[in-house]
Amino acid sequence: MIVIDGSYGEGGGQILRTSVALSVITGKPVKIVKIRANRPNPGLRPQHLHGILALKELSNARVKGAQVGSTVLEFIPGKAKPRHIRVPIKTAGSVTLVLQALLPAMAFTGGSFEVTGGTDVPWSPPVDYLRNVTLFALEKMGLKVELEIRRRGHYPKGGGLVIGKVEPWEERKPLKAVEWSRIERFAGISHATNLPSHVAERQAKAARERLEELYNVPVEIETEVSRSLGPGSGIVVWAETDELRLGGDALGKRGKPAEVVGREAAEELIAQLTGGKAVGRFLGDQLIPFLAFAGGELGVAEVTNHLVTNVWVVERFLGKVFEVEGEVGEPGRVRVENFRH
Repeated sequence: MIVIDGSYGEGGGQILRTSVALSVITGKPVKIVKIRANRPNPGLRPQHLHGILALKELSNARVKGAQVGSTVLEFIPGKAKPRHIRVPIKTAGSVTLVLQALLPAMAFTGGSFEVTGGTDVPWSPPVDYLRNVTLFALEKMGLKVELEIRRRGHYPKGGGLVIGKVEPWEERKPLKAVEWSRIERFAGISHATNLPSHVAERQAKAARERLEELYNVPVEIETEVSRSLGPGSGIVVWAETDELRLGGDALGKRGKPAEVVGREAAEELIAQLTGGKAVGRFLGDQLIPFLAFAGGELGVAEVTNHLVTNVWVVERFLGKVFEVEGEVGEPGRVRVENFRH
């Protein structure tokens, strides 16, 4: 059984998500100890539990320690096969973090999913980022994922609904994306839920104006107005380059003007573009588990703790796979030295 120290490096829920996904893919049992040991409320939180239970269902696994607050988890996978996985998060727990656990494993089985919870919540990628930035990169690697946002879910009520399906990953294509040389256009989605439509429009306008100050390429940001359990707003903008897409995002909150939200997303995107690297700081760590099986090389806008931690987890299962150049907090490169067929 592989033993993973859950307090290593970044020490958060990502260690769990990657470990359990790799356990399903490789068929190797895993025991994770000291789960989130250095966090203010250590142990498993509800959103981590949902990812683990989804993978348990996908692989017919035996699991010990799968309850809120548990600091040790044992996961013994059975045979993974294509299924329809339903994940009913009763709170605004992050839908995208559950999918970060589920998608690498589902790539090897195929199947479909239906996840309710928070689609646009703090401390996790917004669903529009996953759909338009992450899945765009995965498609270049030969992985096809369909994802539909049926309903938005914001903090604290949640209630969002995302459905989709994953085709089995037949042809794994290496991804080489080091530096971009031109921006084709900017695109984005600005949404307002249970709020006046001008909120979405003002967010979009502020982001567009900020991008147009610096770049002379088309900016096309869609607006979306919807109903759900509670109010909320947000915006995701991305640059279509000759390599991949780089993204920036921001969430609205009470008392924060829509113009500030739009500008914040644009500024984050501008920061990702500044060094000329093909892969944004959040996308880098999300691609690591897939890259291990497809091969390739990425130039990342920033080597984050999340990225370094994800590399460490993957190598506990697969042995030495990656070469990472660059210090944490700086731009860098990630190269696959020995990928797993």
